[in-house]
Amino acid sequence: MAIGSRKIRGRAPSTDYWPGFVDAMSSLLLVLIFLLTIFMITQFFLTQIVSNKDSALDYLKSQIAELTSQLAVSKREKADLQSTIASLQASLSAANDEKNRLSGMLSDAKGSGDKVSALQDRLDKQKKISDDALQQVALLNEQIAAMRHQLAQLQASLDAAEKKDEESQAQIANLGKRLNAALAQKVQELARYRSDFFGRLRKILGDRKDIEVVGDRFVMQSEIFFDSGSADLSPEGNRELTQIADAVKQIAKDIPADIPWVLRVDGHTDANPINTPEFPSNWELSTARALKVVHLLENEGVPPKRLVAAGFGEYQPLVKGTSPEANRRNRRIEFKLTER
Repeated sequence: MAIGSRKIRGRAPSTDYWPGFVDAMSSLLLVLIFLLTIFMITQFFLTQIVSNKDSALDYLKSQIAELTSQLAVSKREKADLQSTIASLQASLSAANDEKNRLSGMLSDAKGSGDKVSALQDRLDKQKKISDDALQQVALLNEQIAAMRHQLAQLQASLDAAEKKDEESQAQIANLGKRLNAALAQKVQELARYRSDFFGRLRKILGDRKDIEVVGDRFVMQSEIFFDSGSADLSPEGNRELTQIADAVKQIAKDIPADIPWVLRVDGHTDANPINTPEFPSNWELSTARALKVVHLLENEGVPPKRLVAAGFGEYQPLVKGTSPEANRRNRRIEFKLTER
C-alpha cells in the first residue's frame, strides 16, 4: 500500500530533500552500470567483427609469407646461377689459355706433320669447348634476366598485399568507431526511458520501505506478491502488478521502435532450502515466481516479446548473511528495463 506524506497538527510542514537526492544518485549509478554493461556487450560483438577481419588479415599475411619465401628461393637460384657463370667463365679462361699454349706448340712443330695434325685436333676440340661454354653463358644470362623479371613481379605483389593490409586495418578502426558511437546513442536513449519508467513506478507505488531502486533494477520484496514458499500471487500482488503493467504500457508507447528493449523480471530467494514436491530447490521457486509475474503482465496487455523471466535462486543475494532482515531483503522480485 502506498504511504503518502501526512501533515501533523501543530507542526509546520518540512521539506525532506533526502529521497530526491537518493533518487538522483541511484539514477546516476544506474546509468553508469548500464553503460558498463552495454560497453561489455559492444566489446563482445566488436571482438567477433575484429575476429572475422583478423582471419582475412591472417590469410593476407600467409600470402605475404609465401611470396617472401618464393623471393628467397629466387635469390638463392640467382646466386647459384651466378656461381655457375663464374665457373664457366673460369673454364673459358682456362680453355683460352690452353688454346694459346697449343697455338704456340703448333708454331714450334711446323716441321712435324703428325704432331701438327694432333695439335690441330686438340685445338679444334678446345674451340668447340669454348663455343659450348659461350652458349651456356648466354643461356644463363637469359635465365638471370627472366629471374629478375620474376623477382620484380613478386616485389610488386608483396607491396600490393601490404597496402591491402593497411586498408583493412583502417576499415576495422573506422567500423569500431561507428559501432561505439551508435551503441552509445542507444544506451543514452534507453537510460532516459528507464529513468522515466522508474519515476512512474515510484509515483504509482508510493514511497514504501519494501520497494527500492538498486543500480538499474527496481526491487520489490517477495512478500508483496507471494506467501512464504508459494508461487501463487496474492490479491495485493495482483493489484501492484496491474499498476506496474500500466506503467510498462505507458512507457512502451514512448520508446522508439528501433530500440530492442525488454523488461526482465528476476526472481530471488533467501538461502533457506525449500525442498518440497512442487519446488525441489530455490531455483524452481524463484523461476516459478518470475514466470508468474511475467504471465500476469502479459495478461494485462504488455507485449510478450518485451518480457523476460529469470530465476536466480539464493545465489545472487542483495545483502550477505542469514539474519531475518537479510533474508527478507534477499527474497525479492526485480524489474530491469534493458536491451534484448
